[in-house]
Amino acid sequence: MTKIGKTVVWLVVIILVVWGISSLSKSGSSDTIKVGFVGPLTGDLANIGENAQAAVAISVDEVNKAGGVLGKKLEVVYEDDVCTGASGANAISKLINSDKVVAVLGSVCSGATLGEAPIAEAAKTVELSYCATNPTISQAGDYIFRDVPSDLFQAKYAAEYLMKNNKTKIALLTIKNDWGDGLNKAFTDSFTKAGGKIIMTDSFDADAKDLRTQLAKIKAKNPDAVYLASYTDTAIAALKQAHDLGIKSTFFGSDAWDDTKIWNELGTLGDGAMFTVVGTNSSEAFKTAMKEKLGKDDLVYCSNYAYDAVKILADAMTRANSSDSTAIKNALYQTNFTGGVSAKEIKFDSNGDPTSSAYIVKAVKNGKAAEVTQ
Repeated sequence: MTKIGKTVVWLVVIILVVWGISSLSKSGSSDTIKVGFVGPLTGDLANIGENAQAAVAISVDEVNKAGGVLGKKLEVVYEDDVCTGASGANAISKLINSDKVVAVLGSVCSGATLGEAPIAEAAKTVELSYCATNPTISQAGDYIFRDVPSDLFQAKYAAEYLMKNNKTKIALLTIKNDWGDGLNKAFTDSFTKAGGKIIMTDSFDADAKDLRTQLAKIKAKNPDAVYLASYTDTAIAALKQAHDLGIKSTFFGSDAWDDTKIWNELGTLGDGAMFTVVGTNSSEAFKTAMKEKLGKDDLVYCSNYAYDAVKILADAMTRANSSDSTAIKNALYQTNFTGGVSAKEIKFDSNGDPTSSAYIVKAVKNGKAAEVTQ
């Protein structure tokens, strides 16, 4: 054989070896299945993101101790989306293109999820949110799911609760982002249809910490209640400033207020505030595991849904007998998940949304938020 012939043969061998290694990798010869996680691990909602991260770690550990999925261990790659669409887009691009995850858990924030969803949809990679509630996520794509209900449910529940409790004149104050805009529209529609009156509407930037101007206008209007859609740090600032201004109206928030940081920092200054939050099905075992993982008693409801999201993905892969994302997607539409720590039952509709919801109201007393008995 000539030198040229030998060179050609070696090149062919090298190409075949490389192709073989690549094929083995793509067929999943590794002993792990990679799943991504996106959430706010820094910034205003870091407490919620870190709480959800802990819940995911607990759930993955349980799945792996029980034998894993398809004979392999689950491995999670965690990324910080800082609760923004741009950071979320970068985070999910890395997870899909570099880490080669088969699905992504996330995110907490609606704006981040809406920034991530087009990338996941284009790559035909499942994204399952455990906390994003903006109604437009329902139309984000065939590969986009969430196990937490849409704000359409939450806003309707809040509107009906306020009307039932004779809070018929409301001032509406919402954050300027996808989540706040969604709640603003959904609440306005539900409240006015129920016969209530919105006597003032205003908004604020996501990083706002001084709402005295808006609050002074609210005081002059003297509403029965103020529906305030805000994140953690703004809620703390606004409730302190409302107290300083002597506003007597009830402050009523939404699910983002289920962050213990708010009430820990406000103490009794937060007394009288109320908010809606989607119900959970927490077990004592889960509460104990979270307390041990976090080193404190600080369970946020998003974590229940994050924990169950891992189990839902594992169940979908098992039923599909595949970790291919399209197979996972098809199996998710056939999900009937029970026995978790979030909702008692989770099924997905044609938009990838839960088919049912169960909300509760929490009220703050003596610096602690607790469910209102209705």
